Amino acid sequence: MPRKPRMYLPGIPAHIVQRGNNRDACFFADEDYRYYLNALAQGCQRYDVQLHAYCLMTNHVHLLMTQQRSNIGISQVMQHIGRMYVAYVNKTYRRSGTLWEGRHKASLVNADNYLLTCYRYIELNPVLANMVIIPDQYSWSSYRYHAWGESNALITDHALYDALGSNQQTRRKCYRELFRHQVPKVDVHEIRQSLAYNYPLGDDRFQKQIERALGRRTGFRERGRPRTKKKDEEVA
Repeated sequence: MPRKPRMYLPGIPAHIVQRGNNRDACFFADEDYRYYLNALAQGCQRYDVQLHAYCLMTNHVHLLMTQQRSNIGISQVMQHIGRMYVAYVNKTYRRSGTLWEGRHKASLVNADNYLLTCYRYIELNPVLANMVIIPDQYSWSSYRYHAWGESNALITDHALYDALGSNQQTRRKCYRELFRHQVPKVDVHEIRQSLAYNYPLGDDRFQKQIERALGRRTGFRERGRPRTKKKDEEVA
């Protein structure tokens, strides 16, 4: 059976997840995270892709990106990272073979309804994994840029982040307020389902919009009440 083509469109944000093979670690030292981010920066610049948010976990990565052109973009960025980072890890740690668990997962995001929810979902990952108590404590995410203005040349602000306030101080304060509460379970469920099956994250109208733009069906995405914690963990 042929693999489903990835669904990317210019101007539409996409949530990307890539996991280590067998969910094993893909980062082993601080220098590994830095090398990955450098490869990510190179790829985004080369292929005209904007990075809005990210979180590098021990055994997987979350990226929120928007490609600007129809013919190249996110797929090329992920291929670029794959070539550079896997070669780096294999050489550094004298290993061979695959590092990533197959192809990356991806979901186009209805920005108006879900973009800032995806920001929170991505940057709260270290908290949910009990690695830190608050997202400020984690070095390898974009949270400290968004919430406190820490310098980060990787990030391009999305218009909806800019709309949080009329100036940087107000935007950052409003952004921190968003993190006073956990992401609702129903939204977590929707995000995980969309990633698991590479479907658009949004309502039926958004899915039909994407289908018209792509000229094909995107498939059926399960909706409804969140499943049990165990089921969601299997998907996530």
